[in-house]
Amino acid sequence: MYPVGMLSENSYSREYIDTCRARVASQVAAFDKLAGVDPEFEHAYFNNMVIVLNSYFTNRMRGMEGKDGNPLNEVRVLSNSMMGNRETVAADSAITWRPEATVLGLDVGDSIRIDRDGFVRLADAFFAELEGKYLHGV
Repeated sequence: MYPVGMLSENSYSREYIDTCRARVASQVAAFDKLAGVDPEFEHAYFNNMVIVLNSYFTNRMRGMEGKDGNPLNEVRVLSNSMMGNRETVAADSAITWRPEATVLGLDVGDSIRIDRDGFVRLADAFFAELEGKYLHGV
């Protein structure tokens, strides 16, 4: 089911996208079952969920993704920033970054502290953008 062995993907099947969306939803539901969660845990959890979301589609063809600061770009930038820039939004010279056009409104240099609602909005926008550009057979 997972596209394996490709250097870059220009399409994903409905089945694969739906499986990834269900995994994300199950992780959000698991978080929702926790009572009295420390806000620091919430941020750590959903920051990591952005990295997970990006990893499901990490081989997506960048040329198809675009460079306009769309949700696919936002997830890529946030994931890369968390992994290599100490959870601070880093500039990506290949992407036109306008905070007001992003889902979370973060600017270069901002600390990345994603909460549950922000992650859900970002994931929903990411999947919508992904389906519009990469859904096989569309």
